[in-house]
Amino acid sequence: MIREIKIYPDKILSKKAKPVGQIDAAIKKLIDDMVETLYAKGGAGLAANQVGELKQIAVVGIGEGLNILINPKIIDKKGKVVAVEGCLSLPGYELEIKRPQKIVAEYLDKQGRKQKLKASDLLARVICHEVDHLQGKMILDRLPLLRRLIMKRKIKNAESL
Repeated sequence: MIREIKIYPDKILSKKAKPVGQIDAAIKKLIDDMVETLYAKGGAGLAANQVGELKQIAVVGIGEGLNILINPKIIDKKGKVVAVEGCLSLPGYELEIKRPQKIVAEYLDKQGRKQKLKASDLLARVICHEVDHLQGKMILDRLPLLRRLIMKRKIKNAESL
C-alpha cells in the first residue's frame, strides 16, 4: 500500500523514532508499504516517520539493490563531501549538504539478523539522510543557522501562497 508522505513542517518529522523490538507481521507490512511508497514516489530513501510511523526503519533503493535498515546506527565515518540533496518531505527544494564520504552502518535486516554495511558516496549520503530523519532531523537542520532561517521563511511563505 502506498502511504502518504508527511511534508515539512509536519511535527512528526522532528520527533525521534523509537527502536523496533520484535520484527512481527505489522513491522514487515510497514516495510513492504515503505518500499512500495519509495518506488512510487521516485525517492532514493524513506524513513518510517516520513510515512507517520515513529519506528527506526529506513529503506534505501538507489539502483544498487534495496537496503532495509532496522534500528540503524552509523558507527564510523570518513571524509566530507558537499553535494545537493532533495527530500520527499521537502518537495521542490534541493540543498547543498555536507556528509561523510564513507560510512559503516550497523542495523537489523528484515529477518532480525544483525548486519554491517560499508557504504560510500551516494549510498552513504542516503543512509545518513535517512538516519537523520529517524533522529528527528531534516536537511534544513544541517544548514548553517542563517541559511536555515532564510530557507524556513522561504518555505513558510511558499505555503501561504
